[in-house]
Amino acid sequence: MMHTGKIVRAKQLWQEFFSDSSQWSDNRFLKKNPKYPHFTHKTTNESLWIEGWLNPAWIKSKVATMALGPIQSGGQLRSRVPHFLDNSGHVSKLCHEGRLKEALFMVELMVQQNIPAPINTYVCLLKDCTRRKALAEGKRVHVLIIERGLGSNILLGNILVNMYAKCGSLVEARQVFDSMHEHNVFSWTTIISAYANLGKGEEAINFFEQMKQTGISPNKVAFVVVLKACARIPALEKGKQLHLDIIKSGFESDAILGNTLVDMYSKCGLIEDARQVFNKLHERNVVSWTAMIAGYAQQGFDMEAFALYEQMKEEGVQPNNVTYVVLLKACASIATLEKGKQVHLDIIKSGFESDVIIGSTLVDMYAKCKCVEYARQLFNNMHERNVVSWNSMIAGYVQQGLGKEALALYEQMKQESVQPNNVTYVVLLKACASIAALEVGKQLHMDITGSGFGPDVIVGSTLVDMYAKCGCIAHARQVFNNMHERNVVSWNAMIAGYAQQGLGKAALVLYEQMKKEGFQPDDVTYVVLLKSCASIAALEEGKQLHLDIIESGFESDVIVGSTLVDMYAKCGRIEDARQVFNNMHERNVVSWTAMISGYAQQGFGKEALTLLEQMQREGIKPNEVTYVSVLSACSHSGLVDKGRNLFNSMYKDHGVRPTMDHYACMVDLLGRAGLLADAEDFISNMPIQPNALVWMTLLGAARNHGHVEIGRHAFDSAVKLEPENASAYVLLSSIYAAAGQRDELANLRKKMNEAGVT
Repeated sequence: MMHTGKIVRAKQLWQEFFSDSSQWSDNRFLKKNPKYPHFTHKTTNESLWIEGWLNPAWIKSKVATMALGPIQSGGQLRSRVPHFLDNSGHVSKLCHEGRLKEALFMVELMVQQNIPAPINTYVCLLKDCTRRKALAEGKRVHVLIIERGLGSNILLGNILVNMYAKCGSLVEARQVFDSMHEHNVFSWTTIISAYANLGKGEEAINFFEQMKQTGISPNKVAFVVVLKACARIPALEKGKQLHLDIIKSGFESDAILGNTLVDMYSKCGLIEDARQVFNKLHERNVVSWTAMIAGYAQQGFDMEAFALYEQMKEEGVQPNNVTYVVLLKACASIATLEKGKQVHLDIIKSGFESDVIIGSTLVDMYAKCKCVEYARQLFNNMHERNVVSWNSMIAGYVQQGLGKEALALYEQMKQESVQPNNVTYVVLLKACASIAALEVGKQLHMDITGSGFGPDVIVGSTLVDMYAKCGCIAHARQVFNNMHERNVVSWNAMIAGYAQQGLGKAALVLYEQMKKEGFQPDDVTYVVLLKSCASIAALEEGKQLHLDIIESGFESDVIVGSTLVDMYAKCGRIEDARQVFNNMHERNVVSWTAMISGYAQQGFGKEALTLLEQMQREGIKPNEVTYVSVLSACSHSGLVDKGRNLFNSMYKDHGVRPTMDHYACMVDLLGRAGLLADAEDFISNMPIQPNALVWMTLLGAARNHGHVEIGRHAFDSAVKLEPENASAYVLLSSIYAAAGQRDELANLRKKMNEAGVT
């Protein structure tokens, strides 16, 4: 920083005096006050700081150049080596004060002057670089270590590995590790942690095995790290072996290892084994209880999680904020409002209500339990809100189908100068997709680009999905083509976009490109493509997909299997559909409904009903969609009495409340059988207001049976609900034409023109 005078004056001074170093006093190593300048001009008293933000770049360059040799002061050669350069305490003090660059400069100067620095000096610098994730400075320290011939020091090697790993440079961490002449347990634990923390679980486990092969016994930290790696992958068998090793090593009673074992078994799906470890723990703290509760919650054993929570309180263990977050997420996942309210009361009693993470999770829980107004009230009353809080509330609106409210909250978020993150943009793009808000989506796209989140693969994939669902398939493809990085989600979004727009062939072409570029399709890819084949009756392509599914090992997936059944049925291959259905290892209500629907579509009403009875015998409860398929099967097969009985038993015997689709199916059933008066009476007695679909179904039946009066009544009711429904005019025209009522036909066409219906 320039102490007095302007930058222009400094340049003149430099040209006139600084080239002659005798005109400048070098204060760098004599000053005790950091506000005192590094250089003082003897004639003018002008001052310069080496790293001053007002100093021009050329001045900094000059100062750096001068630092390489002795500086003359008053015609005398003054030593540039202060008395404290051999003391690491000053370096440590600078690091502690956040002056890493100054500390590093001092050590670099010591190396230039061939002054030995203690090992602790480099340790201090490397730890500060690690804490600040200052990779560039860390590399400079590494160079100094090599220059001083300390590259073989095992302590510095361990810290260097850790520094590179924490700064995200795993390759350089590995290079340092490999270059070390010897490794101790800390060296191995450091490299294992490096790989595990960066999501390379298998490599971490391999290093752990190599460590044992060299004869070095793992310490507790190594066991904890590799157990966490097993939990992430998950690698159950390796985790079990580690458990045995822990017992042999005498660490079984260690509380931290016990908690980590509970977590590992839980995440690997062995909740009973996790509970056994938990029960055997000699000492259980809040971390132990929380790990076990989280294990139950993650595996879907929510009642067990809450029971353990009650036991925890009975034993006098006070839950912490993590415990409450886990429980609230469990409440949200199963939409258990009453449990959520109870946890909320406990949070208030424990004084955690002001915790911003708990507040955000409470907002999320209430929103997912469909109490979105109360969630908003909580959100408004939060003392502190961060981006997670805003994301929770915005996501709550989107999950409840309130896209406009979500977008309005985003505007408020910007007004309060809260910086959105990638999660914010993903949720908002989903809101735009749900309400087809294309213009808002385009504005969001601009915001994303300006915020630097454009290269984010998740954001990019969601942009593709948004444009596709808003009908802009060309925009979607442009975003897809411009993505710097693509994963299977990106490809699925684009393939689904084509499928949703009825461009099945384009979806299949992109699928082939996806495979050529080395991306492995997942279950979502196959489901989307099979639906696309079904929509365009592309049987041959569907058969090829079936082969790919078998080769990829997804044939046993219940969703993929159900979609295969649906594809074969819609392509007219009902026998192939049944064969896939019979070969399924697991069948759920979707699988049964797909097969029943297939029979219904192909006119096999009796087979559909037989399958429904078999489904119920096997304990699978039909849902709304199942009954739509069965009623449709009865309609196409003329099974009027059976259809009536099924409709009447839906709610009474099975608790499935009829929807508008079920009423339309019944009207179709009666209409196809020629029972038009019964169909009309059925509509009149409906407990809910019939929509245009119901009246159009009756109108179609009237056309098929040439019933003018009922057709006219159905037409009037339909156009009252949908005035621009051209199909209604067409159907009534057909009825008039078939009945020879030319005057009525002419009047109808006149009305059609007046209404502007094409």
